[in-house]
Amino acid sequence: MTVLVGYLPTPEGRAAFDAALDEAARRAETILLINSPRGGAPISADVAAPDDLAALRAKAADAGVRLEIRQTAHTGELSEALLATADDAGASVIVIGLRRRSPVGKLFLGSTAQKILLDADRPVLAVKPPHR
Repeated sequence: MTVLVGYLPTPEGRAAFDAALDEAARRAETILLINSPRGGAPISADVAAPDDLAALRAKAADAGVRLEIRQTAHTGELSEALLATADDAGASVIVIGLRRRSPVGKLFLGSTAQKILLDADRPVLAVKPPHR
């Protein structure tokens, strides 16, 4: 079994990775980190830099957790790609990061997060970054 985490190089992504690391250590499972740019995009801010990935690898190694990283581009909805990967990998849980929202913004959840929460057939852990 694996802990699947959707990762972006943002505070939300780092919070998701930290929560996935805690879950993987508790469950004695591997982390499968998905950092997937949109297919066909010439440049993507969603792609984690090599230094960022090296820091995540070091953090996982320090915690004694095996980490697998996939940066395969996706087409279509990211939520569908994550859910398909969760099925293929036999993920025990999916971990995602959520942005903090204003009171009005709380009426709406991000479409990717909402689709994952509603369509997943396994537990989903949704976390927010700490207040700054």
